[in-house]
Amino acid sequence: MASEIILDDIVKTYGKGKQLAVDHVSLQVQPGELFGLIGPDGAGKTSIFRILTTLLLADSGNASVAGLDVVKDYKAIRKIVGYMPGKFSLYPDLTVKENLQFFATVFNSDIQENYHLIRDIYVQLEPFKERRAGKLSGGMKQKLALCCALIHKPRVLFLDEPTTGVDPVSRKEFWQMLARLKEQGITILVSTPYMDEAGLCERIAFIQNGKILKTETPDQILKEFPDALYKIQSDNMYHLMELLKQIPEIKSSYAFGDSVHATIKEQGSQTVRQRLIDAGLPSLVFETTKPQIEDCFIQYLHE
Repeated sequence: MASEIILDDIVKTYGKGKQLAVDHVSLQVQPGELFGLIGPDGAGKTSIFRILTTLLLADSGNASVAGLDVVKDYKAIRKIVGYMPGKFSLYPDLTVKENLQFFATVFNSDIQENYHLIRDIYVQLEPFKERRAGKLSGGMKQKLALCCALIHKPRVLFLDEPTTGVDPVSRKEFWQMLARLKEQGITILVSTPYMDEAGLCERIAFIQNGKILKTETPDQILKEFPDALYKIQSDNMYHLMELLKQIPEIKSSYAFGDSVHATIKEQGSQTVRQRLIDAGLPSLVFETTKPQIEDCFIQYLHE
């Protein structure tokens, strides 16, 4: 089965200084797959999305969507993709209903034709259908933007950081919507800086500084974490973190919520534990913990 999205050695630079935004990226997304591009702001995610949606030309390399070349076949690609950019880009002075009608008309469609795709989302918007889009809450803007991206029944859906700045409840609802859309056979490429959302994708690619660090299923990435991971806490976290930097048995340590996550050289855990006890750290917690996606991302950053 041919891949639905292909990036082959894509390079993109900006400005006179040729600042590298996408660094020889190669990637494939399969038909009907929910694929996540995971990385922080400035990692190159938006540049990749704009190249794939024919809004930006790469400096070199090739890319295709549904077997169509992003340069030669850009008009055909624009008819079969839906794109939800990171920033709200609908018409703020039009109402919810008017925005939806406009985008349906652009694609020679109407709201009724593909209403089944947006029904679950639109029922939440319907009480506000006469409200101007610019006056909606962040979560409602997000739902409207997704409806507008879906109203022409795209074959491939591109969602660039769709949950950034949205409350936790709306984030959860949004991912539930994506799971239902996948059942319709739509290929979905979504980018996010939130590591906890990576586990909701079938496959993910870690990206940093324009480079792909790893591509795999979330479960496999977690299984491949190479070291025992320790959760360390104290009432004096600053002293703890400074002390960990001085212990040679520590391979890596970093703040993780209200604790520190650390990897330790083989056979070194007892030595580290004793050093921390001897330092008199108050309320010391020192225990093994299961790695999370964020731990894996940090691991690949330092390889």
